[in-house]
Amino acid sequence: MSEEIPMYREEKRTYDLERIEALIEENGGLARTSQITGELGVDYRRLQQFVAEGSLTKIRNGAYTYSKDRISEERLIYALFHQDGVLTMESALYYHGYLKQRPYGWSIAIDKNASKSRFKLCYPIVKPYYTKENVLKTGVMTLDRKDFPMKIYDKDRLICDVLKYQEKMDRKEFREGVFSYIRDEDKNVVNLMKYAKERQVIAKVRNMIGVWL
Repeated sequence: MSEEIPMYREEKRTYDLERIEALIEENGGLARTSQITGELGVDYRRLQQFVAEGSLTKIRNGAYTYSKDRISEERLIYALFHQDGVLTMESALYYHGYLKQRPYGWSIAIDKNASKSRFKLCYPIVKPYYTKENVLKTGVMTLDRKDFPMKIYDKDRLICDVLKYQEKMDRKEFREGVFSYIRDEDKNVVNLMKYAKERQVIAKVRNMIGVWL
């Protein structure tokens, strides 16, 4: 009998983890504490144990996902922000092919009225750009990737934002992004000047990009 109790405990632990992971899958990559402890009836101490040993990852207070080796940052970003967030700045430069290396952290444009608590994340690192609703929706497209169909700013809108927020960027990434845009044969100068007017960076566009066009 003494040998059966530890075996039962281990089986129960495995069963709980499998149910939590199934819940995470059903929810698109995330599960809330209330779902895990309420709907599944898993003890909160066991949930914390799973996090401590790396079987689960805490995203923010009250939200969990798989272990880090089982879920990509892309999938997490999609789960967290695909409904109302837009890839911008360094993140957008990378996915447009303007940066060779994916930057540390994620730059996400979001409505200025969005809850600030959404960005108090333990993982992954996210930098929000709070934006007025009409500005947020200008120049939005969707990445042509089945595994990561995030909204992203088109190239011409993006470069205007890069120029507008130049001081917030690493100098090397700024130069790499701007010169990659200049060399891009698919850039649209008409759209660029339209966005430049809307984003109030016409002078920067003329001084820093116009001489190369």
